[in-house]
Amino acid sequence: MSSGATVTLRALEGEPLAHERIREMVEATARAIAERQGVTILRIDTTPDSLSVTVDGDRLIAIGLIAELRRLSTSWYTHKFGVDTLWGDAPEHDETDEPWT
Repeated sequence: MSSGATVTLRALEGEPLAHERIREMVEATARAIAERQGVTILRIDTTPDSLSVTVDGDRLIAIGLIAELRRLSTSWYTHKFGVDTLWGDAPEHDETDEPWT
């Protein structure tokens, strides 16, 4: 068995996973995505503001899973609680901002 690849989804504001019901739904969604895609989740770790998923596969597989998790969990959260985002939104890039280095 490989050691797998781990990626982390971190809230940009607040601690959404501090709430047991939300945390359980996000974890269940990760497992459902993995099952549908034939990906084996080796481990899920959570903190109040993040979720890390380790998959039996390469980093690209892990990134794809976490991207889909972000999309689906945000959609559920928005529908359930009537707010725009579960994970927070990155600040908008301004043309006057310095390029990232």
